Amino acid sequence: MNVYKKIYKEIKKHKKIVLARHIGPDPDALGSTLGLKEIILNTFPKKEVYAVGTPAAKHKYIGDLDTFEDSMYEDSLLIVLDTPDIKRVDGLDPNKFKHKIKIDHHPIVDKYCDIELVDDTASSASQLVIELVYNTPLKLNKEGAEKLYIGLISDTNRFLYSYTTDKTFNLVSRLIKDTNIDITKLYNNMYLTPISEKKLQSYAILNMTITNNKLGYLILNQEKLDELGTDAATMTNIVNYLNYIDEMITWVIYAYDKNTEMIRASIRSRGPVINTVATHYNGGGHVYASGARLNTFDEVNDMIKELDKVCEEYLNEE
Repeated sequence: MNVYKKIYKEIKKHKKIVLARHIGPDPDALGSTLGLKEIILNTFPKKEVYAVGTPAAKHKYIGDLDTFEDSMYEDSLLIVLDTPDIKRVDGLDPNKFKHKIKIDHHPIVDKYCDIELVDDTASSASQLVIELVYNTPLKLNKEGAEKLYIGLISDTNRFLYSYTTDKTFNLVSRLIKDTNIDITKLYNNMYLTPISEKKLQSYAILNMTITNNKLGYLILNQEKLDELGTDAATMTNIVNYLNYIDEMITWVIYAYDKNTEMIRASIRSRGPVINTVATHYNGGGHVYASGARLNTFDEVNDMIKELDKVCEEYLNEE
């Protein structure tokens, strides 16, 4: 029995299903989770399906989340999406579930579920959910398709990133044809931003330090975040808008997160491999898109040195 059929069998068997994802959710984490919830309920209307985790105000347009309760541990199937390591699962303890499934497109960090659909060549967790749907009797609906499309588009940056493949295009084409989703409307929801966020982008560009090895970095303490009227979550989201600046091949924003009392790092690259550095600082992710959580600004300085070294080695190899 292939992995798709194994997952479908577990979904069909359980009356109660809990869907979880990583802390600090991005659109792919939310889109894959909420999209799968819609699809399971469309296939099995009588099931109890909960998509849980801390809400992200910036991505509220994707859908509403359910509040996790300890009673959900009992007789439930847990499906964790877009989360390679157990410590980053948001809002619950996977070990308390008897039956667990993981659907993820990151390089393997922890094997913590009974069934794992992991493919680090896939563009997104949302793509893997689409593959699951088209390889099982799960019934796709428009609401689920919209959320999966948002997740996939976000993680590929509208098909710009290198892990966009012919399979990605074929699946998206089939998804649009089958559900007739309005992609223009979805783009409006995804990219409409307040002027304050555009000003933050400008601040980031104007204040970015760029090394001789083409590493760009910005460090923000709580005082600066308060002055700018923003927070760590919003500021680290800005990193995606800093691509295609010729003077940088790798760039990172560090912002103090008062909720966790840690420093959030969001890293992107157009060549140097960065996820190995992120793993040294309580993080990880993709080869060219990673994140980390640091305890002190001394660690920030150490990480900058490591990233700069990676950039130097990359330039010397060219």
